[in-house]
Amino acid sequence: MAAVTPVPPLDHTALLVLLVQLGVLLALALLLGRLATRLGWPAVVGELCAGLLLGPSVLTPLAPSLADWLFPHQAEQTHLLDAVGQFGVLLLVGISGLHLDLRMIRRQGAAAARISLFGLVVPLGLGLALGLVLPGSLLARSGDRMDFAFFLGVAMCVSAIPVIAKTLMDMNLLHRNIGQLTLAAGMIDDAVGWLLVSVVTAMATTGVTAGTVLMSVAALVGVLLLAALFARWPVPALYRRVGEADGAGPAITLTVVLVLLSAAGTLALGLEPLFGAFLCGVAISAAGGTGVVLLAPLRAVVLGVLAPIFLASAGLRMDLTTLVRPEVAALGASALAVAILGKFAGAYLGARTSRLGGWEALALGAGMNARGVIEVVLAMVGLRLGVLTTATYTVVVLVAVVTSVMAPPVIKFAMSRIEQTPEEEHRRRSHLGDGPRRDAVDLTSEGRIQ
Repeated sequence: MAAVTPVPPLDHTALLVLLVQLGVLLALALLLGRLATRLGWPAVVGELCAGLLLGPSVLTPLAPSLADWLFPHQAEQTHLLDAVGQFGVLLLVGISGLHLDLRMIRRQGAAAARISLFGLVVPLGLGLALGLVLPGSLLARSGDRMDFAFFLGVAMCVSAIPVIAKTLMDMNLLHRNIGQLTLAAGMIDDAVGWLLVSVVTAMATTGVTAGTVLMSVAALVGVLLLAALFARWPVPALYRRVGEADGAGPAITLTVVLVLLSAAGTLALGLEPLFGAFLCGVAISAAGGTGVVLLAPLRAVVLGVLAPIFLASAGLRMDLTTLVRPEVAALGASALAVAILGKFAGAYLGARTSRLGGWEALALGAGMNARGVIEVVLAMVGLRLGVLTTATYTVVVLVAVVTSVMAPPVIKFAMSRIEQTPEEEHRRRSHLGDGPRRDAVDLTSEGRIQ
């Protein structure tokens, strides 16, 4: 029997470079994230800029030798940093799923569904049309125009609940009817968005045929049914058991295990692993119990350490120098216009069909227009699948940054023209009490980096 050759340990130099990468990215992400929040912007803007400063846009032209040592163009070294980022983003998306309040969606009912539907369909259609007319030089692979067009449509229609929630919290608008409705519609957007990401993944990896589409739909339905089943059993039983233990350690370990295995399951089915992580978070949230309460330390580590590393590493792949190319600059302007106009138009139509006023529709559009970390994650998926090039990836991330920055002033402008009702004032006072106020802070403050 032949002896198995042992796998050599990680190279000393590779480990050194990885540790320096992580330390530098996290430190700069923290500094720029804090600066962004002081300026009234989402911290995601500063954290992305950390990678932008250390990437090909700034550091490489200014100090090429340092850039080559810190971020060498070696697949093995890049994969090490990507592995850390993927671990962080899976947990980040799982935690986002924990924030999906199914009771709020049920309460808002038809209005939230209509606003979400219009807010998805209009920008999706406009993004799809934009992708179909772009020059072929912007495609990652010739012959994959439909994959790119559909991916661009999905990127135009997503929203970011953490950014929306944090913005409403900072502006003391969570108690307003529009604030509640924006959260409910955004939550539906999030769930449908991850579903569409899985469809894009299937298209990019297996192609579009009747058989593959049928298999993808069957896999999606199966995963959704399993998630609903697990939310009833055994997830509640597992969290009841770990809730009996001393400390939060068992609940945190269980959550990480469930998120990773759920992601692995959807990946094995040819779907996007992030979709599995998101559904896992939703199932844990739906199950309730003491386990969710015990996850505050995990959220703190993910949102304070792993997510900034992921966002900074995502910024590394942005190359603003590509915008000097006329076709890329034109794509950037067009994508930004489609994203903003599509979301505002969709939210406006949904609001008007729900018998809401014009200023209320404007506030809804501004809130749902914030794309934040969700679009950054989607852009990374497109880059990994080979659907996006560096130029198109840069454009998608820029859309995420600009829409997140513009949301607060537009919301403030619109809400200043909407009179507060007695019901909203009562809700505001109840939020100042112990229970509901803590819930609101828990939902939003943990989303500060997104």
